[in-house]
Amino acid sequence: MIVISNPTPIENEINLILQLFKEGLQFFHVRKPDFSAAEMKLFLSKIEMEFRSKLVLHQYHELAEDFGITRIHFTEKMRAETSEGNLKKWKEREFKLSTSIHKMADFEKLSNVFDYAFFGPVFESISKPNYTSNSDFRIELENRKNNKTALIALGGITSDKIKTALEYGFDDVALLGTIWNNNNPIENFKLCKKADLSY
Repeated sequence: MIVISNPTPIENEINLILQLFKEGLQFFHVRKPDFSAAEMKLFLSKIEMEFRSKLVLHQYHELAEDFGITRIHFTEKMRAETSEGNLKKWKEREFKLSTSIHKMADFEKLSNVFDYAFFGPVFESISKPNYTSNSDFRIELENRKNNKTALIALGGITSDKIKTALEYGFDDVALLGTIWNNNNPIENFKLCKKADLSY
């Protein structure tokens, strides 16, 4: 299971992230679009070494090696601006790559350098009001041909919707709003993890 950071800093954030890891979180995507490089360095330095291999950087990829991070994420824009050759160079350095998509047609055309891709919104977004799903993807998902890249459901994922997302044909789910827009993020993560493991 994957959790994506809140885009803006929140109270007690580092401690909450460490608690998530201790509860069995597999990967944590560090997405802080407004951070400077210095702010990102400070943020990463606060995360214990034993968990850094589970971090995925969305920005400042050049910091990855300095912090023992081996996973990087490409937004759609970044993916479009990065040549296949440069993507392969990251793979040659044994980095795991992920990206974001919003159309199944784009997923089918993805380079096989990507280990997994976020697709969303699958359900109505929790963190972005009025950001709703287009259910047409379900038909396209049934005819999925790209099985080299794992497809991760994102958007409106709550513990009671995980089973539905997996039944649609997604390989796993990513959590954002259900964790950070919640008064009990750790308990909510436990509920989601239980639902994921019980499928």
